Amino acid sequence: MIGEDVMVPSSEADQLRQQLLQAQRLSSVGALASGVAHEFNNILTAIINYAKLSLRPQSRDADRVQALEKILKSGQRAAQIIKSMLGYARNTSQRQNTDLVALIEDVLLLAEKDLSKHNIQVEKRYQGRPQAPVVAAQIEQVLLNLILNARQAMPRGGRLRIDARHNERTHMAEVRIADNGCGIPADKLRLIFEPFYTTKEPDEHGHGGTGLGLSVCRQIIEQHNGRIRVESLIGKGSTFTVKLPCEEEARVP
Repeated sequence: MIGEDVMVPSSEADQLRQQLLQAQRLSSVGALASGVAHEFNNILTAIINYAKLSLRPQSRDADRVQALEKILKSGQRAAQIIKSMLGYARNTSQRQNTDLVALIEDVLLLAEKDLSKHNIQVEKRYQGRPQAPVVAAQIEQVLLNLILNARQAMPRGGRLRIDARHNERTHMAEVRIADNGCGIPADKLRLIFEPFYTTKEPDEHGHGGTGLGLSVCRQIIEQHNGRIRVESLIGKGSTFTVKLPCEEEARVP
């Protein structure tokens, strides 16, 4: 019958939802792949060069110690990046009380080279260590998407400010991601969380937005019983605020 609604079984809908989350996650990782690969190349170059320096017969003990310290530091940074990547790739739906500042730092570690490449200065303002019961990989996905969106809104560089706090009055953990980029027209603000809607223009390679990123962000936050809001002014920038219930509120039926 023409016009008849088609009901999708809940199990199938859940499977499609998970596939959408995974596809969007891979898209975000792809945007960072070049920067992460470049960072690892720098780390490996440093390790190789300092190892060669320490093996020189004429090297003094002090030089060898310094070279080994540099190798250790480079190896530790590589381990941090791998830890962040594995954390982002974790496949679990279990919620755990999580330090949101730690998630922010992990995401910034992955995005660091990409932000630096585009002349983005990062300003962090943490008020304590707000925690919330979340699926860590999903919240990292939200944070990474918002950070990449902010970077794309500042094509000639700019300032990215990230705030995190525990709101004692509302018992919510709050994370704000603000840019001083191009801003979003007022008539489009109510549409940006809709699936397949995008304000991004194609870049020099012809690649534009898919319109899935913010839709997925809203889906994830709402599944956590939270809220995501946006404020924006043309020419001034945009601020996205994520609010997540703290542990004690999340347990209320």
